[in-house]
Amino acid sequence: MSHQQTIETSTNGRGTTEITAEVARIVRASHIETGLVNVFVLHTSCSVILTENADPTVRRDLETLALRWAPDGDSAYRHDSEGDDDMAAHGRNILAGSSITVPVSNGDLKLGTWQGIYLWEHRTFSHRRRIVVTVIG
Repeated sequence: MSHQQTIETSTNGRGTTEITAEVARIVRASHIETGLVNVFVLHTSCSVILTENADPTVRRDLETLALRWAPDGDSAYRHDSEGDDDMAAHGRNILAGSSITVPVSNGDLKLGTWQGIYLWEHRTFSHRRRIVVTVIG
């Protein structure tokens, strides 16, 4: 049995947007008791991550790390047609990932106490992002 739904969210530029509640709602609506949920973003300049949901400084520090991993406007980049953040955003997507998979147990997400699901925007400007949520059980 499977269930799939696409959600959309707007970002305010770089940073994280929590989508845990929306994903949990889709899992519950699927009526699948035991299985897996895959959360996949349909873009190459943002990521889906599972991270700390209690202390927002963790997510700010992730942004600091990303600036070190893939700095904007590096003179070695050749791909910069959409601005200084263009190649950096694509690199961050490769490093952070386009999807996550979470267990489904008793019809709900099986997350740890301090875990949340986030869309991580890597571009400096706001964007509308589409995320496919697939529940299999």
